[in-house]
Amino acid sequence: MAIATRALGRTNANVTILGYGAMELRGAPRGPRIADQDAERLLNAVLDGGVTLVDTSPDYGRSEELIGRYVSHRRDEFFLASKCGCPAEPPEDAPPPYPHDYSPANVRANVEESLRRLRTDRLDLVQVHMSPTAEQLRENQTVETLQALRAEGKVRYLGMSGILPNLPDHIGLGVFDVFQIPYSAVQRDHEDLISDAVKTGAGTLIRGGAARGAPSEEKNWSTAPLSQPAGVAQDNWEKAALDSLLADSGLSRHEFTLRFTLSHPGLSTTIVGTSSPAHLDSNLTIAEKGPLPADVYEEAKRRLPR
Repeated sequence: MAIATRALGRTNANVTILGYGAMELRGAPRGPRIADQDAERLLNAVLDGGVTLVDTSPDYGRSEELIGRYVSHRRDEFFLASKCGCPAEPPEDAPPPYPHDYSPANVRANVEESLRRLRTDRLDLVQVHMSPTAEQLRENQTVETLQALRAEGKVRYLGMSGILPNLPDHIGLGVFDVFQIPYSAVQRDHEDLISDAVKTGAGTLIRGGAARGAPSEEKNWSTAPLSQPAGVAQDNWEKAALDSLLADSGLSRHEFTLRFTLSHPGLSTTIVGTSSPAHLDSNLTIAEKGPLPADVYEEAKRRLPR
């Protein structure tokens, strides 16, 4: 059994519905410590498991460097997505989000440095990071800079990593081939915007579709998922009485959450990050099952708040 693929919007790429988010390779102090040999084994296991999309960023510490070092020789096996607008030297003593720079010089520097670190001659997708306003994009000529890099063959497709309140404006610009959007069973505020993006012909990378979804003993529920106030995710889960639905359906919390995300008809892929081989294996097994049964999905949507 293999992971299903879907078209990535109007691009000419088909990608597996499970992608790999490489943020967990960023290393200390913002991520788990991971030895080089463990990163090598994990990245090759991602590709050996059939995953065909890898998402990274200059903001993600050592992530790009490790990808370039250990799987650049397998470059033709995966669709490679990175980001731009990232500061050359993120502040070590401040957690994200920190100020980003969307100027032509910095966007070009991001792309050039990513190409070097990733040991490749092209980035399949470059996404504008941290959801700037449309006005910021115009003032900085960000899109024009990316279009120039595309004309030079260094970038294939243009993307936006966007959230409310700016995401509708991003979609309305009509210039982005792919949108990265947060979404999960307990964070449905962008649900309709995923569909809106798809109507323009764009592909979608969904983030937060597993790690920010189901509660677990390891999860700190006091940390708000992206745009939600602290505690909302836990409240949404409990008010919807999802554990009783899962008991009737024979699903674990993790399986339900990931497969709920995969059930959105507008999803191209959901990027799930981990530094654990065991978690990777679990995600691969679940992704092979695909979307939830239709009756479970509809009942969950009926119970869960929008």
